[in-house]
Amino acid sequence: MSAELLSDTPQSSASRLFCFCLALLLTAFHISLIFSGLVPNLVSRPLHMALALPWIFVFTAKSQCARLSGIVLTLAGVAACLWTALNEDMLNDQYGFLEGNFQVVISVTLLLVVLEAARRAIGWPLPLVALAALAYGLFGQHIPGEFGHSGTPLESFLGTLTIAEGGIWGSLTGVSVSVVSIFVIFGAVLNAGEAGQGFMNLASSAAGRLKGGAAKVSVISSALFGSISGSASANVASTGAITLPAMTRLGYPKRLAAAVEAVASSGGQIMPPLMGAGAFVMVELTGIPYTSIMAAAILPAVLYFLAVWIGINAYARRFELKGLAEEDRPALRDVLVTSAFFLVPFAVLLWGMFVIQYTAQYAACLAIIAGALMLLINGKLQIRPREIALKLENAVLSAARQVAMIASIILCASIIIGVLSITGLGVKITSLILSGSNEMLWPSLLLTALACLILGMEVPTTAAYVICISVAGPALTRLGLEPLQAHLFVFWFALLSTITPPVCGAVFIAAGMIGENWLKVALTAMALGVGLYIIPLGMIANPNVLRLTDDPVMALFAFARIAAGLGLISYGLIGVRNLAAKLGLIALGLVAVFAWAAV
Repeated sequence: MSAELLSDTPQSSASRLFCFCLALLLTAFHISLIFSGLVPNLVSRPLHMALALPWIFVFTAKSQCARLSGIVLTLAGVAACLWTALNEDMLNDQYGFLEGNFQVVISVTLLLVVLEAARRAIGWPLPLVALAALAYGLFGQHIPGEFGHSGTPLESFLGTLTIAEGGIWGSLTGVSVSVVSIFVIFGAVLNAGEAGQGFMNLASSAAGRLKGGAAKVSVISSALFGSISGSASANVASTGAITLPAMTRLGYPKRLAAAVEAVASSGGQIMPPLMGAGAFVMVELTGIPYTSIMAAAILPAVLYFLAVWIGINAYARRFELKGLAEEDRPALRDVLVTSAFFLVPFAVLLWGMFVIQYTAQYAACLAIIAGALMLLINGKLQIRPREIALKLENAVLSAARQVAMIASIILCASIIIGVLSITGLGVKITSLILSGSNEMLWPSLLLTALACLILGMEVPTTAAYVICISVAGPALTRLGLEPLQAHLFVFWFALLSTITPPVCGAVFIAAGMIGENWLKVALTAMALGVGLYIIPLGMIANPNVLRLTDDPVMALFAFARIAAGLGLISYGLIGVRNLAAKLGLIALGLVAVFAWAAV
């Protein structure tokens, strides 16, 4: 709900003020946690949920009935969260065991509110998986054979999920509270100012004059924008509003223009620093420092965009695609000025993390302050109080909406993770994967990839990654993969659904914006985004590509080998019509990526 939308409502002033105050409270709460020292988990995490609920239930309601029910659910959920936070000392002494009917009511209320929040935020699939997990936890003792469990007392089962740190208040929610929310606020502050225009201007200046320049502008701007948005859909909607009309005006086929935007925007979720919140979840699940995960993820992300670039070159030759006209490219002064709006906060972020060596979230808070100061001026270096007020309003409203969205996903996914832990189902699924693949690595990888693709079609990338890595990760590490290899492999394959039919969110949005058949766009996007299918497997065959900080020479050698193979595959798919030549180039590319894996 943007400031513009709020201003259109009949109760404009009251609505805007109320929403702004709630959004400011949410933003201030999360930033203050970073500066205020240690806050008990059973205080900070319930308050995180309480602040998110109005944005899920009330402000996005599409009917009066939904709004009224949303108010009731918000009040019930907030009350249960506040009760949990206020009774943190007592609950810690109960060790996850509910005492009395009142606590059972609180527990059931929290679970129902979390499930309904996820349903309203992202639809039925993830809540249905969580409901199935709850049903298994409650009734799985009646299942015969190895997939049954011994049963858990109701008070212990519900208590572990709701008054201890084994369910909705678990470590994943902790990541959402202390890290993801901070970086989401950082991205919202940048997007409220001139940073988005800076991305577009820099991309247009760097690549606009090249053959196929409009498509290459989309690639660069989406990579830059995606590094702070972490959302394929948000990326398509924002950069696509500029790049899609530019491409169609220059005669690009509609299916190609939409495919370029969908593929480029999907890459934002694998581009550090945000990676669609996946990087921060990896920190929690692996114990690997955030900076190490960023360093490991950067070369594969560059490979992805390199493959897209090569594909665009091939299409440019086929369709004689032009670059942007000189009058459509920004002046050098505009590039320099607008680029400062993202370069300054990014420089503060990197300085804080790598020079001063603060924690990622503390450095991000400093970058938020820098970004907020940049909101005081516009791209013409003017200070306009009304404009500043609107930017600040948009920043906190956008931050609140995005924090609430991610909170709803992570809280619901935490139910599933909690049930897997309580019942031991995760270990049983791991055993199933190992037996189904005959304890061989590559069959296990393919089974895991298929599971990621199927699950990713129904739930957001981060949730699909969390669920898949929880059940398949132990199997992959037992078969010899390093933890970070396994996590990045699963995360990349959870992203496949953004461009792979039948459910391909980024493709649907881009096709709708340009008025083209989505299936045509999807087929073109799969060819352009072939790196999304090859690179995760290439990371397994060439583990050195993830060791940029430990062994940069071997990392760059592995990078060059995968890049050469991807180039051959991409050009063979797109730039060659003769079937024999096409198959030959693809085969050579596969050999380059996967042969001599031990080298």
